[in-house]
Amino acid sequence: MADGDTELEARLVEQEEFEPSEEFVAQANVSDPAVYDEFEENWPDCWERAAEMLDWDEEYDEVLDDSNPPFYKWFTGGKLNVSYNCVDRHVENGDKNRVAIKWEGEHGETRTYTYQDLYREVNEFAAALRDLGVEEDDVVTLYMPMIPELPIAMLACARIGAPHSVVFGGFSADALATRMNSADSRFLVTCDGYYRRGDPLDHLDKANEGLDGVDHGVDAAVVVDRLGDDGFGHDLKGNQHDWDDLLDEHAGERIDPVERDAEDMLFLMYTSGTTGQPKGVKHTTGGYLAYAAWTSHAVLDIEKEDTYWCSADIGWITGHSYIVYGPMALGTTTVMYEGTPDFPNRDRLWDIIEKYAVDIFYTAPTAIRAFMKWGSRFPEQHDLSSLRLLGTVGEPINPRAWKWYYKHIGNEDCPVVDTWWQTETGGMMITTLPGVKKMKPGSAGPPLPGIDAQIVDTSGKQVDAGRAGYLTVNRPWPGMLRTLYKNDERFIQEYWQEYSDVDSDDPDDWVYFPEDGAKIDGDDYITILGRVDDVINVSGHRLGTMEIESAIVGVEGVAEAAVVGGNHEVKGEAVYAYVITEEGQDEDDEMRARIIEGVEDAIGPIARPEMVVFTPELPKTRSGKIMRRLLEEIANGEELGDTTTLRNPEVVESIQRQVEGE
Repeated sequence: MADGDTELEARLVEQEEFEPSEEFVAQANVSDPAVYDEFEENWPDCWERAAEMLDWDEEYDEVLDDSNPPFYKWFTGGKLNVSYNCVDRHVENGDKNRVAIKWEGEHGETRTYTYQDLYREVNEFAAALRDLGVEEDDVVTLYMPMIPELPIAMLACARIGAPHSVVFGGFSADALATRMNSADSRFLVTCDGYYRRGDPLDHLDKANEGLDGVDHGVDAAVVVDRLGDDGFGHDLKGNQHDWDDLLDEHAGERIDPVERDAEDMLFLMYTSGTTGQPKGVKHTTGGYLAYAAWTSHAVLDIEKEDTYWCSADIGWITGHSYIVYGPMALGTTTVMYEGTPDFPNRDRLWDIIEKYAVDIFYTAPTAIRAFMKWGSRFPEQHDLSSLRLLGTVGEPINPRAWKWYYKHIGNEDCPVVDTWWQTETGGMMITTLPGVKKMKPGSAGPPLPGIDAQIVDTSGKQVDAGRAGYLTVNRPWPGMLRTLYKNDERFIQEYWQEYSDVDSDDPDDWVYFPEDGAKIDGDDYITILGRVDDVINVSGHRLGTMEIESAIVGVEGVAEAAVVGGNHEVKGEAVYAYVITEEGQDEDDEMRARIIEGVEDAIGPIARPEMVVFTPELPKTRSGKIMRRLLEEIANGEELGDTTTLRNPEVVESIQRQVEGE
């Protein structure tokens, strides 16, 4: 966190404001501004509104049990099944022929599952899992790309009360083994391979290597044949089973959904930190599903008649909450796409939106910056008029990218919800309700109704409007993680210790700290400044990397930027900027000067970059996060750490050569 008494500073100017259209507000799921006061006055019972969106086998006794902070319990005594809520009840309510999943493979092949189709296949795979020996509370690891069998397997696990642990398909064999060992998981569902940029990738070879590293052994593995004739000729081992064969063996079988307590574990989600052992974030059945459903309804404005597309990977929490559980609890149609946004052409996503008449599109600022770099001519080739709402997720979005998205994708007619949340929060926490609040590019928005988010200084005191500080959450919420798997002590240390009285039994003394810096304005809109370890301390001034990056991307001709702190004899740290320009832009001294001038104009001379390095790419993890640690090591001339988690490790050496040549 902050060193000594040094506070985080915010220097960006106030944002522009945009109002949602009258047409959007008129049809919005939530359009009454009184919702904020209602949640505040009736807290925590206000969260019954979320619980009422679900079907319960047994009603809960109490909305919140806060007798043992920070181990909060939600909807205690209630029993339900997530698979029933996401599948069965839609079939029973007359929507069996509504499309649940529209899937498109990278080569253009498609598969469509109605809720009746989903019901049949989820039941058959649940029967297969039971036959393989999976029992209630066994953790099943799912190591798969973006194919329909992944959400089907998730829902089948939920049906029989077996928590799942999804491992992102791009992770290494060692990452798979580490997570299976941590979760004591003896069952794996995977596939033979998948396509990336037109080429088949051998996934089963990687999975088998990971299985060799599982200390306690594996009882059974299920393998989906994704590649067909493009496969790599693997023979299944003795305890490995073909997905299609298992479904044939259990064709027509039905498995009654297991009643699960609201506080029973639904899934583990391991965070993919760049250092140290991954943390197994535990999410439970009742509170998580209620929160995912309510935020999907209120923020994403999802109706069951919609065709909705979140372009994230289900291997991350965004895919769990806003591809699978939230949308399917509402009975809508969710789109899945296997491949990359620029294969075979850079208009692939816009082609999919036009083809399926997508109503709601939720994507990452990383992708939006890439779209900006490629140019507006690609979306202009397609009819995007079906879109009603746009969203962003995963990191702060700079104002220029926000406005590009609003103009070129939403035709200045679609509200943009900029959502802040984490793996640990389970769902959105800070964003606008699109039918209620105005939008400010670059600012996520106010806390959602019922969420008590505050910006504080290092002593825990709330800062004044216009000031920056550290984001805290001062009350529990239904979607929150319950603990770190088998590590309650680390749970407290990681998330609660900074601003809480950890010896107190009073829930008012417990404060959740997500380790993000933020700024708050006079309207209580919060601008996320980035992780507190993404802060540069220049001559005693702590500057958020997001603000400097926004200033750089605000310069005409810049597509993306990453800034880090490098050691400086006088300033302590200096700003190093790594910049990607738009196609056709000259990368010369004149451009460098414009970037430096842009930073000084937007933030001040204190943030002046010591060095501006042009690069065609930035080092990113397979989830699209910029690996700033490596950029810091380059800036400081240090030996480079591990690059194996990068999707483009070759770019690191290229950047290093440039910096050393300056």
